[in-house]
Amino acid sequence: MKHRYLPMTEQDQQEMLKTVGVNSIEDLFKDIPEEIRFKGELPVSKRLDEYALTTHLSALAAKNANTDQYASFLGAGLYDHHIPSVINHVVSRSEFYTAYTPYQPEISQGELQAIFEFQSYICELTGMAVANASMYDGATALAEAGSLASAATRRTKLVVSAAVHPESRQVLHTYARGLGLDIVEVGTSNGVTDMNELAQAVSDDTAAVLVQNPNFFGSVEDLAAIGELVHGVKGLMVVSSNPLALGLLEAPGKLGADIVVGDAQPLGIASSFGGPTCGFFAVSKDHMRRMPGRIVGQTVDRNGKRGFVLTLQAREQHIRREKATSNICSNQALLALCASVYLSVMGKQGLIEVGKLNLQKSHYAAERLAKVPGVTLPHTSPYFNEFVIRLPEGTSVAGVNAKLLKEGFLGGYDLGRSYPELAGQMLVAVTERRTKEQIDQFASLLEGCL
Repeated sequence: MKHRYLPMTEQDQQEMLKTVGVNSIEDLFKDIPEEIRFKGELPVSKRLDEYALTTHLSALAAKNANTDQYASFLGAGLYDHHIPSVINHVVSRSEFYTAYTPYQPEISQGELQAIFEFQSYICELTGMAVANASMYDGATALAEAGSLASAATRRTKLVVSAAVHPESRQVLHTYARGLGLDIVEVGTSNGVTDMNELAQAVSDDTAAVLVQNPNFFGSVEDLAAIGELVHGVKGLMVVSSNPLALGLLEAPGKLGADIVVGDAQPLGIASSFGGPTCGFFAVSKDHMRRMPGRIVGQTVDRNGKRGFVLTLQAREQHIRREKATSNICSNQALLALCASVYLSVMGKQGLIEVGKLNLQKSHYAAERLAKVPGVTLPHTSPYFNEFVIRLPEGTSVAGVNAKLLKEGFLGGYDLGRSYPELAGQMLVAVTERRTKEQIDQFASLLEGCL
């Protein structure tokens, strides 16, 4: 075949028209009134041959500021972490790369085992009893956790910290509207959830408190205190975690979390200009039958040979609709495999070392940036690999970032976009990929922009 794709020939077109019983393409649209049809040509370029199209698209792609050419200090949910080369080698294998969903376990053992390993890793990281086969992303996982908490407690009030990622809170509000849930947001103090405000918001009708740790500002929350507060009214604690930080921080499950969710993007998944990523979802044993999505279980066949099967699929495709816990009908198996390979390659000690690099480099960066005239650190709470800086009054974060971009640096996130009261403050992320030289240069460039 001369083509890398299946072309449309005139003969193909005529055969399809004959099959549907019309004489021309125009006949397909005869039901659309003439007066509302678009007249003329669409304002798009002329058609291009394959070589010209490839050249054109390559030129467009080259305009993107990617993290291979730019030093990134931008995080806010997607991070520029090191991705071991073995990950792409494994996930590019055809049995994983082209697999859709393991409905036939007898021929899907490799994919099922990979998912089982992912579940096992997530349980170990989070300190929870059961994890599912993954979710679409961290935001979806958090919203599903809120839904589960409401169903488990038969309450409709969810209390969420304003320090939870703004996009995750938006998804939570979208879910709540359809499920009839009441969302109460509590503010922050010193970069963490305001415990006094949280105590006032939590009551006997609270289904769950939802927090993020480290939170959106990079600060570490007091999960034990939050758990004690919500458990006092027989509610649940939902924790959204950065999995890479769990190499250093105590597992949420050991601090009282009932549901632990998050995004696995830091575990060997490319940021890819915004996605896709892979969410994870883990619960205590009491709630496993309400968990959305699917779970892969390990068993043995009639000959005693180990095998893997899908189990506990509490979704509407498999059980009566009114008993379904979620309409989530798929998972991110390929990206979950990325996370599994990453954790396997790094091992326990490697995960700890990467966590320490993120911690140490971010603290060095904070100290260095605090020496820039006019720049201050508004928070004193502990943080992992992100922190907030306040620029001089009247300084535009967007303007500063535009200048940094010209110098080959991706600046931090403009907090004023999501928190109007924090205008002039920048969320800076520092991962293990940032060098001392890059951090020093970033500080010098920032000083020159002010």
